[in-house]
Amino acid sequence: MRVHNFRELKVWQKGIELSKSIYQFTSTFPTEEKYGLKSQIQRSSISIPSNIAEGCGRTGDNELKHFLTISLGSAFELETQVILANEFGYTDKNNFEILINQIQEIQKMIIGLHKSIN
Repeated sequence: MRVHNFRELKVWQKGIELSKSIYQFTSTFPTEEKYGLKSQIQRSSISIPSNIAEGCGRTGDNELKHFLTISLGSAFELETQVILANEFGYTDKNNFEILINQIQEIQKMIIGLHKSIN
């Protein structure tokens, strides 16, 4: 399975939407988190669609699977960081639940795409 146009992938599109949500989410973080958790969360969210795109640009299925694995790792890292932000009181319960659901949906989609590549 070769996917050359990553922009057509729903999982990539959802990754872009998640990154936008994350930037809105972190915009209210305390100033002292600028180079801490805020930066980590933003980088993790960007890594998800970026690695999907990079994998699509590679020449073989094994390379695509490798970059999907990196993307999935970033999604789990992001989930942990959003949980920490919630624990630190940087978000309300509703916003937290929405973000966690978005992240978990993308995790499932990445796993599904990875499994579909033979």
